[in-house]
Amino acid sequence: MARKVVNRKELRAENDAAEAKEKAAEVAGEEGEGGKKKGKAKKPAVKRKSRAKSTEPARKMLFWGVYNQSLKRVAKYDFTQKKAAEAKAAELSTGGKSPHFVQKCKEEIES
Repeated sequence: MARKVVNRKELRAENDAAEAKEKAAEVAGEEGEGGKKKGKAKKPAVKRKSRAKSTEPARKMLFWGVYNQSLKRVAKYDFTQKKAAEAKAAELSTGGKSPHFVQKCKEEIES
């Protein structure tokens, strides 16, 4: 199928003609009997939703956690006490029990 080539200038002229026709219809439609203008019904103003103040992200602190095989935290140490956390994990892992490991964990700080 061949496509019809349309010039942008022709489309613009058609659009301008349609707009002029609408404006003429509005002006003629506003004047009612006796030359009085009809008032258009105004739409009620839409209330804007108030914007909620964005909350700051919660502050977090880093700890060392000693975890068992099922990923349950057994103990928690400050970040500066990594050696103590590793010693606790080694102590819990001895004796044929399930292995324990040390991992970083973040927790929120209440201000």
